Amino acid sequence: MPVELDATDRRILGLLCEDGRMSVRGVAERAGVSRAAAYARIERLRTSGVITGFSARLDPGRLGLQVTAHIVVTLDQHRWSGALGVFRAMPEVAYCALLAAEHDALLIVRAPNVATVRDVVLQRLQRMPEVRRTRTLLVLDELAGTDADLLAASTPPVASPARVC
Repeated sequence: MPVELDATDRRILGLLCEDGRMSVRGVAERAGVSRAAAYARIERLRTSGVITGFSARLDPGRLGLQVTAHIVVTLDQHRWSGALGVFRAMPEVAYCALLAAEHDALLIVRAPNVATVRDVVLQRLQRMPEVRRTRTLLVLDELAGTDADLLAASTPPVASPARVC
């Protein structure tokens, strides 16, 4: 269920999206609330599940993962649950989503080179009895959204004043 957020909650979330390491005191000062109020709101947002954790964002390229591929997978409809465990165990699979579409799963694979992507597709995925077929899309460039973008998308639009003719 969605959690009701007021303008102060959204301001605090925006500040934490900018810098998840910001101190409670810093959040309070920039959000215009007391330290105790900022702490209570952050704790409420955390326990209600709006804030799911704090983490560092990493650059895959700097970690040696130079190639990203999106792989759509069509599965045998009676064996799909076994495939999910295999996908999770593959270190190259950074993301897996089940789809209600022509294909059954979307994998985002990050690898050091195209040869590794080829190995994932031809040697591992296509040899799985659950996999009927795959389609690989190599990513040329990425523009990834952030949690701040997610917060902005969830903000209700401000109603503009009615115009009198």
